[in-house]
Amino acid sequence: MEAPQLISRQQALAAGLTDKDLRRLCRSGRWQRLRAGHYLDAPGRDLDASLRHRLMTIATAETTSDSAITSHCSAAVLHGMSTWDIPLDRVHLTRDRINGGRTSGRVIVHAAQLEPDEITVVHGIRVTTPARTVVDVARCEGFEQSVALGDSALRHGATTSAELQEHLHRARHRPGSRAAMRVVRFLDGRSANIGESRSRILLHRSGLPAPELHARIFSDDGICIGRVGFLFPDLGVIGEFQNALPGPRSPEQIAINETKRADQLRALGWMVLRWTWHDLADPTRLAHRFRAAARLADRRHRCGHWTATPQP
Repeated sequence: MEAPQLISRQQALAAGLTDKDLRRLCRSGRWQRLRAGHYLDAPGRDLDASLRHRLMTIATAETTSDSAITSHCSAAVLHGMSTWDIPLDRVHLTRDRINGGRTSGRVIVHAAQLEPDEITVVHGIRVTTPARTVVDVARCEGFEQSVALGDSALRHGATTSAELQEHLHRARHRPGSRAAMRVVRFLDGRSANIGESRSRILLHRSGLPAPELHARIFSDDGICIGRVGFLFPDLGVIGEFQNALPGPRSPEQIAINETKRADQLRALGWMVLRWTWHDLADPTRLAHRFRAAARLADRRHRCGHWTATPQP
């Protein structure tokens, strides 16, 4: 299905439609009124939250002066970062001034200092750079949400750890700077998806040692069996988050391949623990499963062996 097209009132009128036509199209459900003066040529259905926010951001930018810079989660959406569990009901803008922030039904305006090198252009819209965006979000949103967003920015090469440290230093006197510091210190672009980012947080909060991410496992004769999501070499445990995203392989083939690989890993003495999105909702239970697997691996230690090489 094609993405809905954003149409301004001026564009509609120039194409020969009238205000009466626009009202009729919206009442019939063929079009949606996104905000004052902007419409979507799509049936009245729920859009993906990120896509809807992107369109809202573009529509807002068309009616806002250049002095208002798209920022925070709105900039993150335009940069293609993860915005898991972050409210996307309002467009965020930042104006370079000391005070004068405000919140309305559709827009949040932040008042904060903006340096020229903290502004870039995406799709013709002036937005905060990826590094500034990550730090701004980390100052304002929850730890898990900010880590998922920051990991995605690093993973896709939108920014670097050095850039984040620089922008963290610039924000040291702004509200939420301590929270942002905790987020930036925890980020790791090797996390392949939101679930792996959340898993790292859960494991950390459970007091488990930091895992090696996407490490390679070798057999006795030096053959690489594959990479694993979370390797705990001192515990003898391998953890795998099952993202269950659609792909070219059938669910049956995926299950067969995963079972075969798990059998190979267990034959080398590793305990293999898998979890899903559902398991992340019960961190206490998942932590208990980890500790149980570690105890069992310890008992089998004399009979098994573990060989791993970190990801290059």
